Amino acid sequence: MIGDDEALRKIRADFDETIQSEKLCLDQKYFPGKAVQQDYHMPDVITVRVQRDSDSFQDVVVKIERPTYCKPFLGGFKNRITGVEFHNAGSQTIRKKQPDKGIQLFCRETQTAFEINKTQQTKNTTSTQMAKVGLYVSNMTDKLINPGKYLTAKEYHERRLEAVIVLQTYFRRWHAINVVQNLREEKRLRLVWEAQEEVRRKKEKDEKLRKEQERRLNPKTREDFELLYHALELWRREETEWINTTLTGAERKAAFCGLLEKEAQLIAAIGRHKLNADEENQQRAILHFLNKCAQPKRWKAYDGKITEMDTQYTLHARELFEICRSISMNDIPKDERIDVLLTLRRTVKEHECKLTQEIVELIDREVDLMSREVKECNLEGLRKRICTLFLQYIKTPKFNPGVARILKVPPDPLKLYKNVNFCHSCENYLPATEFPVPANCRTIGRCRLCCKLDNEARRRDAFLTYKLILENLRKSEADYQDDAEIVYLVQLQDLQYLIENIWGCRSALSACSDLYDLVMVRWDKHHEWSPWNTILLSRDEADAHLKLCNIQKAYEAAFIQRIKHKHIQAKTYFAQIPVMTSVLHRSDNQATAN
Repeated sequence: MIGDDEALRKIRADFDETIQSEKLCLDQKYFPGKAVQQDYHMPDVITVRVQRDSDSFQDVVVKIERPTYCKPFLGGFKNRITGVEFHNAGSQTIRKKQPDKGIQLFCRETQTAFEINKTQQTKNTTSTQMAKVGLYVSNMTDKLINPGKYLTAKEYHERRLEAVIVLQTYFRRWHAINVVQNLREEKRLRLVWEAQEEVRRKKEKDEKLRKEQERRLNPKTREDFELLYHALELWRREETEWINTTLTGAERKAAFCGLLEKEAQLIAAIGRHKLNADEENQQRAILHFLNKCAQPKRWKAYDGKITEMDTQYTLHARELFEICRSISMNDIPKDERIDVLLTLRRTVKEHECKLTQEIVELIDREVDLMSREVKECNLEGLRKRICTLFLQYIKTPKFNPGVARILKVPPDPLKLYKNVNFCHSCENYLPATEFPVPANCRTIGRCRLCCKLDNEARRRDAFLTYKLILENLRKSEADYQDDAEIVYLVQLQDLQYLIENIWGCRSALSACSDLYDLVMVRWDKHHEWSPWNTILLSRDEADAHLKLCNIQKAYEAAFIQRIKHKHIQAKTYFAQIPVMTSVLHRSDNQATAN
């Protein structure tokens, strides 16, 4: 026992073989930094009592082998309160020592190899066998070599030159054969390509004639009827010219009367075709409208796949579309017709209003007439009324909510007052979009419908070819992606004037007059298209023109001067458009800068 005023670290006791130590946790007064633990020394031999049976014990002497090396630190932990460190235990197996080889390992000298390059010449021992006494050597394979003529350096180089000339001769012959074969192959490929192009042009021409013939026989669009009226006008002019050149007097007057009667009959036939085409186009437009209402919602995912989703509105619109298509069919049996009408009756009965009541009354009337064996030709008017009223039912958003996103919302009348013009021909107030505005126009003239009627009655021009040229021009300009704007300001009448009056409806290079094969492209492809930066060419010529890098070197000076003269004419004509004024000044400034 020690006193309270004595420190444990000052006590030094001597021990022999065994000791007993206690871990003391004293007050922080004597050990402010950490707790103290006495040093422990393991004896060399210890006695361990082992229990053999329940009542017998045996003492076993265990010898302690002390390590001859410092054990590595394998980790551990530290008590933060007492500051005692505890290390993880390691194995007591003595580490095997590697035998000493007498050399130093893992040093720089043994890991670095110094290489020295040194030339050596090895010995080559040879021997010869000669005939002698007691040895016979055969001379059957021996050769007799006689010295030849001495060759000087000049003669040697002359022979080398002759050999080189022979080699060059054969090589040039081989090269010439290859060049000729390549030229022959290129010629063959060129002839094959020209034949294919000729066949393609012939097919395109035949296809164009077939389509034009089909358009004249079965006209469906406005352009088809323009072609018909244009063909009628060409026929009338030919007949008039023939009558004026061959007939005189009363015969001439009678021929003109007959021509006028034939023209009236042809105009009436064209009018009947137009009525049928309008009816077919109306039915096609209705079906397209209903099909568009019944289409599911689509969107593109991040991986490019299209996802479709049907809503309750699209499903209802699809059901109405199927009913409308069924009641529009004519050649169906009587029982199926009655089933369709009953389905329609149940559908419209879901909403009570004046429209649905009228549809139900018409359905009951048709079912009653069909039960009385009334002919179908007498029911056509009734069926058309049912289809019309049901179409009105479908277009009502209250009954078909899916149609609300397709119907055009009528514009506000207050906003149209500032954008309405008066047509002096039909005497109607129409929006400004219904009036064509050509380049030489100073005031608002007739509307598009009046211009169309006047063209059919008097001039009968066909604008289909000009529309195709304008569409191809705008498509090609969109591919440049340089924000071209002039091509979208040019109207159809302006392009017609440009082609007819300035370029003469002919290609600038080959004088081709087929408007179906002519296109307008940029004269200088590095600048925006404009009437003063264009040229009228065929399709093949246009492709070759756009591949040119330098126009001044590709064409002759006279041809370039003629093209520039046409550009000046176009610039003078299109300067009348107020919108073109700023574009003209900008192009002039750019040309001056260049």
